[in-house]
Amino acid sequence: MRNVDYKKIVGAVKNMVIEANYNLSPQVSGKLKKSLKTEKSRLAKATLKICLKNVEIAKKEKLALCQDTGLAVFFIKVGQDLHIKGGILSNAVNEGVKLGYKQGYLRKSVVSDPLFERKNTLTNTPAIIHTEIVKGNKLEIVFTAKGGGAENTSSIKMFKPTDTKDEIADFIVDTVKKAGANACPPVVVGVGIGGSFEHCAYLAKKALIRPLGKSNADKKYAKLEREILDGLNKLNIGPQGFGGKTTALAVHIEHFPCHIASLPVAINLNCWVHRIVKKII
Repeated sequence: MRNVDYKKIVGAVKNMVIEANYNLSPQVSGKLKKSLKTEKSRLAKATLKICLKNVEIAKKEKLALCQDTGLAVFFIKVGQDLHIKGGILSNAVNEGVKLGYKQGYLRKSVVSDPLFERKNTLTNTPAIIHTEIVKGNKLEIVFTAKGGGAENTSSIKMFKPTDTKDEIADFIVDTVKKAGANACPPVVVGVGIGGSFEHCAYLAKKALIRPLGKSNADKKYAKLEREILDGLNKLNIGPQGFGGKTTALAVHIEHFPCHIASLPVAINLNCWVHRIVKKII
């Protein structure tokens, strides 16, 4: 059994939330630069250049890439041979979020009650934490800052088992079309297919943390990802909704077995900054 100190997790999480909000990943910046070369629209090109300039300024001045510094969402794999010494995992994560958002001068965007008393918690906590027990003695933490604009364009539908992949593809494309500029394109599209009502939503969000542009291991789903991405980039929404063919950077699909009477599908979008950081302890 390997021991990991509670405070080590707190410190790691604190640094992760700051890093994600200050620095765009090389994968995303690479996609934006590639899109700049292939984009035909002058306005779209100008918008992409502004996005990339924003990235430079944020990194140099240690400022947030976007004023909406997001809801803190974590996907954590806990090795079954690991023990956290000095506290419990959820408390360590929330303490790290609290410190990171304070020390990084990041906007706090969490309200304590969703309906009756929408009072800011002033700490950006509690975080959303998904945990999975795995083999080994390591702790893998993936953090994503989920902005409200893109999150609000999410969609879920309980399809019939007789519905086709083309109908599902149309639903995904239509969701992005309806989102328009509200999701701050170019977007990354996470799709969950299968499981249950709640599990397909989890799969859609989990799909977003896959390395950007990495295809599904199943060739059938990988082909569907490419087909949907092609359809999205023909919508002429473009960067920030100003037109052009750069509406989406990637489509990631995750799938799971489901009930014979069901075919649930969920869609979760990420904005162009696509803030994700991974740490293994």
